Amino acid sequence: MSLHAHPFRGPLFMVLSTGSYVVNDTMMKVATEALPPYQVLMMRGIAALLWGMPLLFLLGYGRKLPQMFDGRVLMRNLSETAAILCFIVALANMPIADATALGQVTPLVVLLGASLLFRERISGLTMALISLGFVGALMIAQPSGQGISIYAVLGLANAVLCAVRDLAGRRVGAEVPGMIVAMSAVVVVLAGAVVAHLVFEEWRVPDARHILLLAGSGFFLIFGHFFIFMAYRVGPTSAVAPLYYCFTVWAVISGLVVFGHLPNALALCGIVLVVGSGLAIVLHDRRRRRLAPVA
Repeated sequence: MSLHAHPFRGPLFMVLSTGSYVVNDTMMKVATEALPPYQVLMMRGIAALLWGMPLLFLLGYGRKLPQMFDGRVLMRNLSETAAILCFIVALANMPIADATALGQVTPLVVLLGASLLFRERISGLTMALISLGFVGALMIAQPSGQGISIYAVLGLANAVLCAVRDLAGRRVGAEVPGMIVAMSAVVVVLAGAVVAHLVFEEWRVPDARHILLLAGSGFFLIFGHFFIFMAYRVGPTSAVAPLYYCFTVWAVISGLVVFGHLPNALALCGIVLVVGSGLAIVLHDRRRRRLAPVA
């Protein structure tokens, strides 16, 4: 059975991607308590490079390294770089659930872009369920309502740029392995982090704990990049994009386990809405495709 043959493969990859990214974000947030955000991002990138390059060769992709600098791959990963440069500052200065909730705008932008650029039809029911998931994400994060801070603006900018990244990823040819795209993202983001650190920050000496945290962060980053790219490659946007809301679910779990924040009743209801709407969209899309007339 090919990757494209299973209707739940894309959604599963998205769930795995969001979980990997939140573990990565959690480790980075802990590190930013003592280190500047762009230095954290730079160290995380070095760790990801050290983890990813040996894996790349073990998978037999050594001869495809030049594809890391393919124009379409670079376009995707330049968007990734701009997004993460915004997000790391927001993450360092906001609760992880709030920063993550702002990112939930991404699926709406992705679906709108897919409709305009790729002529993918989005049903009214799908849009209603996506909106319901977005409401659930807000119920989980429960923004403070203290006005729009610069960090909130950066969080929203991250969401829009992530949507550009995912749409650009649809243009990458099938001959480019997902691991090549993931490692290209690591290299391009690392270069951006180095420039940002040199321009805006002063180096602080990390201790062993910070190095271990960022080594783990880099490990999970590799799998986050790989699975999010593969999710959009093997699954239709309408089925995959809504499960981006799982970011919020994973962030609440992180907040509870790592930062000791127990979700209240409203947040628990939001989790039900996020998960329920995402699953409903997947099932609705599968049923629609099964009932569609064969040309």
